[in-house]
Amino acid sequence: MPDVIALGRMKLAGEAQIMAEENKVPPELVKQLRALAHDLSNALEAIVQATYLLSQANPPENTRRWVEVIDHSSQEAVRLNQKLREILRSQS
Repeated sequence: MPDVIALGRMKLAGEAQIMAEENKVPPELVKQLRALAHDLSNALEAIVQATYLLSQANPPENTRRWVEVIDHSSQEAVRLNQKLREILRSQS
């Protein structure tokens, strides 16, 4: 069964790209959004690394499941941030 949320996000990202191509975003806004996307990348990298380290510590089953949830969600956030950065690059 396809992940409905992921498919919805992909559709929204595609629609955002089309809108961005049709309506260029003001350069100053693009600059600000790039800075935010960069800062978000840094924060997400810390979360991804921390969840990896936690998973390597052989946690109890209940904790391991929560680490997996955090890992999956942070990886999805990384993918969404990469898509955002692609859209912003297209604005150059």
